[in-house]
Amino acid sequence: MTKGEKRKKELLEIAFGSFLTKGYEQTSVDDIIAAAGIAKGTFYYYFESKEQMLEEVTELMIEREAAVAEEIAASDLPAPEKFIGIISSFRPQKEEAEISDVVNRPENFRMHEKLKKKLIERMVPILGRIVEDGIRDGIFDCDHIPERLKILLYVGSNLFDAGSYTQNEFDVFVDLTEKILGAKQGLVDMIRKLIG
Repeated sequence: MTKGEKRKKELLEIAFGSFLTKGYEQTSVDDIIAAAGIAKGTFYYYFESKEQMLEEVTELMIEREAAVAEEIAASDLPAPEKFIGIISSFRPQKEEAEISDVVNRPENFRMHEKLKKKLIERMVPILGRIVEDGIRDGIFDCDHIPERLKILLYVGSNLFDAGSYTQNEFDVFVDLTEKILGAKQGLVDMIRKLIG
């Protein structure tokens, strides 16, 4: 890591901490500059705006979630439990809700969609390995795994990100998951128990 990359990461960590403790709206660029002990020009060398910093802080959150997902993938859990665990790990922590709420605002639609795409791109290879393990174990039966996972994740993201869905929608999504992955009979009930 170069000195510049290290400095940028330090600034992101400072912003992340401030967004968590003070809130995104209450954190100013001047607050970040003061905490980092840098000149304003240095901030703008690394970031065009506070909004760009928010986007990069969210990418940092995705990378932290990916590290947790990799730990789950490396565990001895059965494939269905790993699958659910990995999807769950790619959710913001409770204390990160403020940051997620800002990203999900209608005025930040482009940022939200860009970050959703990055999140899905990060999830697919990890989940793909679990599906491949499940195929070897006779739990799943499908081909074109990355494409199937992308479709599943986009549908799930659009359904669950809003936070308001019915039990029937949830049941259909679980059923769709079973069909997309060619899961053996009864996996739907296991998924419901794991989530429920």
